[in-house]
Amino acid sequence: MQLKYLARKVPQITVFFWIVKLLTTALGESTSDFLVFSINPYVAVAIGALAFGAAIALQFWWTKYNAWVYWLAVTMVAIFGTMGADVLHIVIGVPYLYSTIFFAVSLVIVFTLWYVVEKTLSIHSINTPRREVFYWLTVMTTFALGTAAGDMTAFTLNLGFFSSALLFAALIAAVAILHYAAKGWFAEHHEHLSRNAVLAFWLAYILTRPLGASFADWFGKAPSVTGLGFGDGVVSLVLTMLLVGFVWYLSVTRVDVDRTHVE
Repeated sequence: MQLKYLARKVPQITVFFWIVKLLTTALGESTSDFLVFSINPYVAVAIGALAFGAAIALQFWWTKYNAWVYWLAVTMVAIFGTMGADVLHIVIGVPYLYSTIFFAVSLVIVFTLWYVVEKTLSIHSINTPRREVFYWLTVMTTFALGTAAGDMTAFTLNLGFFSSALLFAALIAAVAILHYAAKGWFAEHHEHLSRNAVLAFWLAYILTRPLGASFADWFGKAPSVTGLGFGDGVVSLVLTMLLVGFVWYLSVTRVDVDRTHVE
């Protein structure tokens, strides 16, 4: 018999979820770049790997959702996922287009395995250790894919950071519009409605990564590469303060806690 947690290990999907998710994506981009270019890049990646491992271990050790623990894990995924995607391009020399395709295929494989084993891809079903493994594999892959996709639009397609951010914002808006249109279309068919919600969630989740990263790069990078030039360190500091403030609010109000238990 498969062990089950006492409660879901993920937050309720509210507006605060998407705000904090965007902050972690932006923070992951700026912090990764700041560390890699401020100290020895191999040391930076090693630090990122250790911090990532510790945060994920803490998240798995905790038996129910905790805002500080969960969002720490997401933030470490954002930082280390950015480093992993950048290593493929900077160290190994893989073009952004190829790395985007690689991570997209990897995500399809993870989703396929998750669905074959668990028969669901819903975030509302994260109530067992095995499902949590699939969830975090998916999260890590989406962050790496988003990083590669954002860099591809900014550099390979020559859109720059701000235009890339607008592109991904438009794509998220399109997903939201299609989702709510489909809710009316499938109103009498709950199975189709559920599948539509799961698809919309993961599409938005993937797209928020390059959206946040593009804005972080736009604020932090030099004007010579279409940025505003505030610096990755300054951007990381501001984003950290915002992130801590929002997570503190969630931890105090518990507005994102699922109070039901799964049998």
